[in-house]
Amino acid sequence: MSQDPNARSGPGFNRRDFIKGSGAAIAATAAVTAAQEAIAQDAPAKISTAGPHKVTLQVNGKTHELMLEPRVVLLDALRNDLNLTSCKEVCDRSACGACTVLIDGKPIYACTRLAIECQGQKIETTESLANGDGVDVVIDKFVEHDGMQCGFCTPGFAMAVRGFCNMHPKASKEDCRKGLGGNICRCGTYDGVLNAAYEAAQKGGA
Repeated sequence: MSQDPNARSGPGFNRRDFIKGSGAAIAATAAVTAAQEAIAQDAPAKISTAGPHKVTLQVNGKTHELMLEPRVVLLDALRNDLNLTSCKEVCDRSACGACTVLIDGKPIYACTRLAIECQGQKIETTESLANGDGVDVVIDKFVEHDGMQCGFCTPGFAMAVRGFCNMHPKASKEDCRKGLGGNICRCGTYDGVLNAAYEAAQKGGA
């Protein structure tokens, strides 16, 4: 007697179950693929070519139009294209704070922020702390408390202090110490920097 090929002869699947399962899997895969294609058609493309693009940056109150490749970080654009050299390249990995600038009032490491991402934002470098014949109170306090030695980290520290004072006027010394933890001074002038930050904060962030 011939045996029905679709009949079960023990535990597991027979051929009919296998075919049904395969058909369901193929149908589900097709449905997911169709949904993904529909989403891709509706979503705007966010891919930039590797060649230079026109990038508009608002730096220290001025508008600059630059031709930059998408891979160019803000630090390089400021130093190499705008000749704003207060930002220093030291660690190149968001560890030391020497490249600190303010973006929309907040301290940001310029070494790992793409310049093309900063369009439409207000960028401030240490050069912005000088206004004609006067200077920002942060600079006055750094000088008063001798908050620098070699000076290489000083511009980044000054911007970190300015950003901190903007957000935390009247801060305590302990608050200042915690708030400046993202900046490193290899000369070890932390006491002078801390005193400068504290007294600048007592000025109400102005």
